[in-house]
Amino acid sequence: MKTCILILIALFLMNCSSAVGDRDANLNVTSPGDINTIEFELVDGVPFYSISRMGTPIIEPSRLGFELREIADLDGNFVIKDYSSSSFDETWTQVWGEKKHIRNHYNELKVHLAEDSDTARELILVFRAFDDGIGFRYEFPEQPYLGQFNIMDELTEFRLAGDHESWWIGAYQWNRFEYLTRNSAVSEIDTVHTPYTMRTADDLYLSIHEAALVDYSTMTLERTEGTTLYANLMPWHDGVRVRTQAPSVTPWRTIQIADEPGGLVTSYLILNLNEPNKIEETSWIEPAKYVGIWWGMHLDKYTWGSGDKHGATTENAKRYIDFAAEHGFPHVLVEGWNPGWDGEWYADGVVFDFTRPMPGFDLEEVARYALDKGVRLMGHHETSASVEHYESQMHEAFELYENLGVRAVKTGYVGHGQEVFWTDEYGNKNFEWHHGQHMVRHHQKVVELAAQHKISLNVHEGVKDTGLRRTWPNLMTREVARGQEYNAWGDSEGLWHGNGNPPDHVTLLPFTRNLGGPFDYTPGIVELHFDEYRPDNRVNHTLAKELALYVVIYSPLHMAADLPEHYQQRTDALQFIKDVPVDWYDTQVLHGSVGEYITVVRKDSNSDDFYLGSITNEEPRSFIAPLSFLDDGREYIAQIYRDTEDADWDSNPYGFVIEEVSVDSETELTLELAPGGGQAIRFTPAENR
Repeated sequence: MKTCILILIALFLMNCSSAVGDRDANLNVTSPGDINTIEFELVDGVPFYSISRMGTPIIEPSRLGFELREIADLDGNFVIKDYSSSSFDETWTQVWGEKKHIRNHYNELKVHLAEDSDTARELILVFRAFDDGIGFRYEFPEQPYLGQFNIMDELTEFRLAGDHESWWIGAYQWNRFEYLTRNSAVSEIDTVHTPYTMRTADDLYLSIHEAALVDYSTMTLERTEGTTLYANLMPWHDGVRVRTQAPSVTPWRTIQIADEPGGLVTSYLILNLNEPNKIEETSWIEPAKYVGIWWGMHLDKYTWGSGDKHGATTENAKRYIDFAAEHGFPHVLVEGWNPGWDGEWYADGVVFDFTRPMPGFDLEEVARYALDKGVRLMGHHETSASVEHYESQMHEAFELYENLGVRAVKTGYVGHGQEVFWTDEYGNKNFEWHHGQHMVRHHQKVVELAAQHKISLNVHEGVKDTGLRRTWPNLMTREVARGQEYNAWGDSEGLWHGNGNPPDHVTLLPFTRNLGGPFDYTPGIVELHFDEYRPDNRVNHTLAKELALYVVIYSPLHMAADLPEHYQQRTDALQFIKDVPVDWYDTQVLHGSVGEYITVVRKDSNSDDFYLGSITNEEPRSFIAPLSFLDDGREYIAQIYRDTEDADWDSNPYGFVIEEVSVDSETELTLELAPGGGQAIRFTPAENR
């Protein structure tokens, strides 16, 4: 095999040797399975790239380069100084994840450009072609004529080959990523967040995103004309997009490409473009489920702030700990435990104390009580997006949590609108976007500090996931989307006739937001109506669909989000929540249509069990599910949690039944999903029952 690869590389170099020194040149690289091809062109010194899939254009010739501040731009007048081609093939093992062993197989083209001038500044372009998509990035090598510099614009274009149907969330909005997904043609968008998912007229599925976002600004996509998109980077307060210096690299620009929507879900291209794990000893990083004092605040049963309804009391925390210990939940989250929650805490941010509890909450006693019960307290740091204030305390705060036996912390960055602030050396208060380079740097500080204290993170209102969980596996899950809490009090954004998240919201997430990485959606609500607390809102699902979300939406830290008293009334549904794992050996998608339905099958990483989750939007569905994923020649007991025949998310969401059947790998199950409904199944080998 190695000999064949070397021959291919030699042929490539022979065919392209004339490119060195040219202002006009053409190089290309194709994925290992001859599926996706990246073509690089230098046209009169200006770099372009294009992408095709088995001969079908995906990205037409698109410009590359940078506009810089106060020095000449890096956007043209290039010649090819050197280039190389290589192949890479490995299988690596995740510390935790939706798939245990991941193959990383690509062909790479590296093009070393130099300006045709006396200074001859250099820029390297690296292209990787995978069978499930492509990635490329820029590298700024160490050089005499490029030290520190400011990027004012990244000129990367994505000139799409058609006006595709697309699913998107608008960028530069006050509430960050927490919006419902829109659906339109590419030609109708303005500026959108990534992952940005599209379907072509030929039923190819594309998703543009980025990987390995470190010390750089996050990328949004701005439509400039027709169906051309360009990399619009979140700016600093002074308009600079990125502050950097050579040597350095940009994040990878990625396009996942699949013949069906499920192929996007099971693509691991984003992870493969990140660096390997940097944490040597990882036994303390444990995927788990948790409960907590959280949902009651959103229902207005409890408050974060002090008063008669304060949720974070020692007594209430112990009640949750008792429930967790009884039912095997490893963590208990307690929000509102520290000073700062009274008043408009989100308007300024310099209010929170991260080492001192509020009156009525004995932090040390609660942590000790949890450990005595075989449970751990899950920490909580709401920062109000005042990162300067948080950073002044977080070393002491993480040390405190480590000493108390805390192994996971939920962080929050609600803030006032979209901005966070910091004070410069002159005392000026500067406001920055949540997703600019300033915050990317902050989150990197937090994850590395947390790792030093053997603490995993669950980040809310943070920076979007770009696969850094491979490099820092203690960065376990994030929010960065519109989650379950909107069902308690949110409106519909005018997209449908009810309040909260519409029934199709969770059928969009696997093909959009979740392509970036795990999502702390906080599923598992079993009391679907809130008449006692918030009568205008409810969960717009059936009970079976809430259970199926534990399989469909991946997170290594999944919350059983409802109140303990509600679970005690629905122990039938609670049983599946207790049983379902959060760490998987493998994942398959049996059925999928963006915004309509999805059926996901996952194999437990720590047993021989399989789990299936199937959900639909407002339309009822009937699917045939071949069970060929089960081990051949082995009998399984399928424990099925499904909608009844008369179930309906609106009129009868509690129509719910549990049944068991004997199955094997040759069985075909019929999945009947009610409007807004779902089905969850656990498959256990018969000999293990």
